[in-house]
Amino acid sequence: MGFDRAKTAVMALGLLAAPAQGIEPGWHYSPFPGEGDRASMGCSRDADAEAHACLVVRCEDDFAVGVHVLSSRRGGDGGRWEITADRETMVLAAVAERGPYGARFAGADDADWLLDRLRHGSYIYLRHEADSDAPFAFIDLSGSFTAIAEALYWCAPRAERNAEPGIDPQDDNGDRQ
Repeated sequence: MGFDRAKTAVMALGLLAAPAQGIEPGWHYSPFPGEGDRASMGCSRDADAEAHACLVVRCEDDFAVGVHVLSSRRGGDGGRWEITADRETMVLAAVAERGPYGARFAGADDADWLLDRLRHGSYIYLRHEADSDAPFAFIDLSGSFTAIAEALYWCAPRAERNAEPGIDPQDDNGDRQ
């Protein structure tokens, strides 16, 4: 019985480590379970499982668009982040949260500004404000537009489909309704 518990614990740890192994430079689907088709992740050019800084655009459960930060910094991801996007610098507040990502940029205007830069920009420099002595993480935005569009496909409002112009709806017998 003890061997089975140990075997189960090792398997569980392996599953928990798997998403971190999916962290790599550039834009791609999120490697976390259940997140792949609803979240796009862009990680720094030197990102790996041990050291990384990533920005995530996600279709939230309520179909809103969320922008998150995920990093390997010791103090966690909540707090203020200095972000330079194509020579425009802002300091944005991120609120720590439960879930696969460290924190979410909470201010609607801040998140909208960042989402626009992620979609249409060239690069991002990112650093937590408390780490002023640390270097900035560089995130290349090549491919971000397509990756974000694919993740946000599920957030798009669904339009009701209307009949084609010039075609009258008919019932199964061919009679007009």
